[in-house]
Amino acid sequence: MNTIFRRLLMVEWSGLLAAIILGAAVLAWLSPAFLTEFNIYVMLRSFCVALLVGFAQMVTLAVGQLNISVGALGGLVAVLAGGMMEKLGFPVAVAVPLAIGIGGLAGLLNGVLTVRTGINGFIITLATASAFTGINLGITESIPFYDMPPSLVAFGSNRFFGFPYLLIAPIVVAALLGLFLARTVPGRHLLAVGGNPQAAELSGISRDGITMLAHALSGALAGAAAVLAVAQLGSAQPTIGADWLLLSFAAPIIGGAALTGGHVSVLGTTLAVVLIALIENGMVLAKVDPYWVQFVLGALILAAVWLNRWRAVRTGMG
Repeated sequence: MNTIFRRLLMVEWSGLLAAIILGAAVLAWLSPAFLTEFNIYVMLRSFCVALLVGFAQMVTLAVGQLNISVGALGGLVAVLAGGMMEKLGFPVAVAVPLAIGIGGLAGLLNGVLTVRTGINGFIITLATASAFTGINLGITESIPFYDMPPSLVAFGSNRFFGFPYLLIAPIVVAALLGLFLARTVPGRHLLAVGGNPQAAELSGISRDGITMLAHALSGALAGAAAVLAVAQLGSAQPTIGADWLLLSFAAPIIGGAALTGGHVSVLGTTLAVVLIALIENGMVLAKVDPYWVQFVLGALILAAVWLNRWRAVRTGMG
């Protein structure tokens, strides 16, 4: 079984890698602007927030749950972080951890409500998404916070040649998340609960506790994405997170996550976000209507779900 599992991962990664390499080669051939330092910087910069958004959904998919509130929670954390820095004068070193912590607490609320009510996480997070959006708009009245600390704005815009400083954060998060899932007991429990909840409970794993942990992690990752978005934009916009929902599902699913839980891939999700960024960049260079990006993402999700289902059937038959 381990051999089959490893081969499955290799197929997922090799397919995504092949698509990325082929897509990059085609874009480099069609557009001389693709390999310029500035275009690489723009593409990598767009990758930063998207990766954390994908991870935020990935950890709930790991336990067979859904988090519809990812974008709304991100928007709320963004304005709270902006308000702390502009209105309350909190330094970046205080405001950023507090904002991520608030995201984690909001995610934990999702988990507690899901566990205590017994209602599907889809319904719970759909409801809390509306609540988070309402609080966001109530706080800001749709007016952004513009006066962000220069150090945060510089972190969001500065670069070393084509490498944006902003990319440091998602690289560190990806490494830590990979270690957490592969090397720690809670990480392995997360996947065990998603793979077979009944067997996990019989083994002494708290299904409710792991579900709440997954939602808390999801909230913290959405909060981190929101902070990066504020740094990237140079302001705390109430609309941050409004377009995250489709992306949050596209990245882990294209990366090989099982919708029923038990299998997610940090590397697969990362490669999926690279592919999505490549597609978006290619459409910009080709001057294609940006609304087609949504169509392409939807098509990719359908293709990934079909492919994952086909692999599951083949593995079961084997």
